[in-house]
Amino acid sequence: MSEIIERRKPLAVTARRAGWVGSNILLQKIPQAGKIFIVKQQRAESKEKVLAQWERTLFLREEKEISARGWLLDVMRYIEKLEKQEFTLEDVYKFGRELSLLHPDNKHVKDKIRQQLQILRDKGYLDFVSRGNYRLI
Repeated sequence: MSEIIERRKPLAVTARRAGWVGSNILLQKIPQAGKIFIVKQQRAESKEKVLAQWERTLFLREEKEISARGWLLDVMRYIEKLEKQEFTLEDVYKFGRELSLLHPDNKHVKDKIRQQLQILRDKGYLDFVSRGNYRLI
């Protein structure tokens, strides 16, 4: 999760709240599924559509451990980079090097990718079509 939150410099000693440290949310690092628009292209989205999108990723709130949530978000982001509705396990494995750089303590990246795909399947984010084949819902 820390890769989504960027720490800002502390306020100057002359500021009213000297030493206070804020942060920025790096929107480009949030998966598209996590970006829920109420207004898009100058048009209000329907209440039903907004609620359906919100409910689709509600499972992320259940994950208390930040590193586990980070893995889920990273895998979701890389699935989106594929720009496919249907994809294979091999497609996601191609991001293994990038994921290992994001999570250097994990020495079993392929296993972790499979685990995250299973979680995303169990939470209704994607469908398991057949061995090694998935479809976004």
